[in-house]
Formats: sequence, C-alpha cells, structure tokens
Amino acid sequence: MALVEGGRRVLANVIHSQVDLHSEFGGVVPELAARDHLERMPHLLEAAFEQAQAGREDVGLIAVTRGPGLAGCLLVGVGVAEGLGAAWHRPVTGVNHLWGHIYAAMLTRAGLEPPLLGLVVSGAHSDLVRMPEHGRFEIIGRTRDDAAGEAFDKAARMLGLGYPGGAALDRLARTGDRGRQPLPKPSLPGLEYSFSGLKTALLYRLRDLGDAVGPQDKADLAAAFEHSVVESLLEKLDAALSRVPVAEVVVAGGVAANTLLRKRAAEVVGGRARLTMPPLELCTDNAAMIAAAGLVSPRHRSSVQIDPSLGWD
Repeated sequence: MALVEGGRRVLANVIHSQVDLHSEFGGVVPELAARDHLERMPHLLEAAFEQAQAGREDVGLIAVTRGPGLAGCLLVGVGVAEGLGAAWHRPVTGVNHLWGHIYAAMLTRAGLEPPLLGLVVSGAHSDLVRMPEHGRFEIIGRTRDDAAGEAFDKAARMLGLGYPGGAALDRLARTGDRGRQPLPKPSLPGLEYSFSGLKTALLYRLRDLGDAVGPQDKADLAAAFEHSVVESLLEKLDAALSRVPVAEVVVAGGVAANTLLRKRAAEVVGGRARLTMPPLELCTDNAAMIAAAGLVSPRHRSSVQIDPSLGWD
C-alpha cells in the first residue's frame, strides 16, 4: 500500500514481505500468497495513512495492479480497490504492473520524462522498451525463454542457496572469482535474450564437479553466472542505445537491485544518456510505482478487468 502525491512524491510506501511464508517451499505458492494479501491489506492501509499522516479525504484516485501477475493476488487487490472506491466515492484505475517499474524511476528523479529507453528485468520479464510518451511503450527486445530473475533464482537453487535466490546469489558472487569457473555468455542476434542455455551450462558444470564442489567453487560459479547474465542484458541495452540514441535510460525491476548490474549499467551507458535506476526499495514490487503509473492509466467506470498474462498494452 502506498500514498503518492502528484505521481512523483512518495508520502508512504508500506511493504509486507512474504519471504518467510514461502521460503520452506522454495518459491511462491499462489494460494498462500493470495490469502496473505487478503489478511494483510487492511492493516497495510492503516499503516500507510499513519505514515503519511493523511486520511481517506486526501485520496483522489485509487490505483491497483490489474496484471501481469498471479490471478488470485490480482483478484484480491482489485476487490479491495473497488471496495474502497465504492465506499469513498473515488475513481479506480487498473494499472499495468510493467508500466509501474518504469514509473518507479520517475519517483526517483523528479525531472525524468519520456522519450526514454527502458530495460525492465524481473522474475518474469527481461524487456527492452522504448517509451516515446507517457502511457505508450514499444517492445524492441525481450527474452525468448526464461527471464533474468527466474534464471538467477534457478541458479541459486542449483547452488543450494535457498529462497529468494537472486539476493543470495548476489551476496555469494561478491566473494567469488568468475575467472576460475567461466561460463558462456548468452548471445542471440538482434535484441533478444535467452538464459536457458546458461542454466544448462551451470547444471553440467556442477554435475562434472560432483561431490568435489566446495564453498569457493560455488562462489566462483555464482560470480560467473551473474557476470554472464549481466553482460548479456547490457550488451543489448548498449546496442539499442547506439541504434536509437535517447537522452534518458531507465533500468528497473527486481533484478535492477543486483550489485553488478547497477555498477555495469552506469559504465555501459556512460555519458551517452542520463541513467536512472530506482533505489532498492523501488526496484522490487511496491505500491508506490503503481500509484505513479495510475495517473496515466485509463479510469474505469465499471469493474477493473484483471489479466494475469498482460503484456505492455
């Protein structure tokens, strides 16, 4: 739950983590996630109002994610939003979750405006998009198979790092040397990504090492895997920026919290454009980014229609 003023100023952004709820299963259990959403939302709303020192009379618009995402969680969110809209006599807008990640950058830098080039990397998406104007996106590159975040999570599982894997792999990679256990860098023609082959390479390397694999081997493999993913992502961003120069570049999404990606993105973009990467709390899923994107999303006179597999439309 969040309260955002004018689409740019965060007054409150309250997040309840479900990591402990899902950790024993090694991933998100959709039914448990939806039930926890239903239980926690009223308390998060109270916390957001308290944090912002505001009340329902200060709310002008209610924004809610309509997709993509888990159907049960989307239904709970939309149900709560429409209930509040009816009770408070306020308009409700359904927001594309992917748009939210771009608008998280606009919460970070007040003067950020399109046109811009965006790289959105998360557990389910690795997309290169042009944003010529508010509310309009053109996909110029995306993954053919796994997203970068999913690849990190599966690699972490192979290395026995637990859940959530991306952050654990990031920490382990800081203690490793990628040169000791090099892995191939995925490379497809054009601006497409693919990470399934890299996962297979890691699986085979671990199989070859067998019982001999030690803690340092795992750290080296984590560093090598991270390097291959990051360089693949930024190679395409570099190519896209060279083909169609823009003044603004955004790198966002949960994977944008990765230490190496943040460092290398700044180096790759360099002085060719201004790079904006949200702070860590705005990279992972949050309500503030949905509120910001809500200002350019269409208002709904009837009920908000969820779409779990929604693209950038």
